[in-house]
Amino acid sequence: MQTERNLLDDLKHQYKYGGMTIRLIILNVAIFLLIQIALVFGRLIGGEVELQITSVVNSVFALNTNMGQFIYKPWGLFTSIFAHFSILHLLFNMLFLYSAGKFFESMFDQKRMIYTYVLGGIFGGLIELIAHFVFPTLSAQPVVIVGASGSVMAIFAALAFHRPNLMVNVFNLFSIRLIFIAGIFILIDLVSLGLNDGTAHFAHLGGVLFGMLSVYNYHSSSNLLNRLQMFGDRISRFFKTLFSSNKNLKVKKGGTYQNPRFKSDEEYNIEKKQKQAKTDAILDKISKSGYESLTKAEKEFLFNQSKNG
Repeated sequence: MQTERNLLDDLKHQYKYGGMTIRLIILNVAIFLLIQIALVFGRLIGGEVELQITSVVNSVFALNTNMGQFIYKPWGLFTSIFAHFSILHLLFNMLFLYSAGKFFESMFDQKRMIYTYVLGGIFGGLIELIAHFVFPTLSAQPVVIVGASGSVMAIFAALAFHRPNLMVNVFNLFSIRLIFIAGIFILIDLVSLGLNDGTAHFAHLGGVLFGMLSVYNYHSSSNLLNRLQMFGDRISRFFKTLFSSNKNLKVKKGGTYQNPRFKSDEEYNIEKKQKQAKTDAILDKISKSGYESLTKAEKEFLFNQSKNG
């Protein structure tokens, strides 16, 4: 007999098994709720307490485009890409993240997605920061920036420039190439530069630029994101080796230790290229004949690729 999971158990299950897209959405929503609880508490108390709480929230979660402030609070480049102050801003970004993220995971993998999300968001924040420093109109209006828009644009741009001719069905009304949708978003941000509309357009464009670079020469070890992933993997392996206990090491007869063998960068890239080629072939088949046309083996392979993180 199956027992029904409560909300907390269901969230834990989704976070563990739902893939990187779901984890990122849960994290963004959780941080939004934390921020809102703090701000509501501040408003109820009022006075100096409200001002202090608002100041702390901005200091911890927002990217300040005033260079003098940024120097003392650089962590905003990272924390701001998980924070939202408006429910509509959160809703739009999470819907966009869900639709683009799920497709991204099926095309690439979970590890590449988190790298694209984080690094694309940081790169977008840097572009916004530089723009406010360089252009007089923007520098005269220091603002704080929050939101996952730059990160989501990086993910979407990576999809669009990796598979530009992929046809997307829009609300079951018409089909359009993915690259054309990306072009519309890019054009909107370009013509909106300099407007005081509360939108970080340079951060969006910075995310797009990072997404483009992340898939340029994708199968090569010289690819920007491949290099960053390999660098991150080396750091991760170093710390895992440094802090791993002896009981996790394999023991040969005779009492000598044998460290687990890691793949070389060349082996890793060859295997990754082969898997990506197979994934691309399956995605082409889906776009032409639908998901149900896949064999059981193809469905299992696509599922396993989406879980590979």
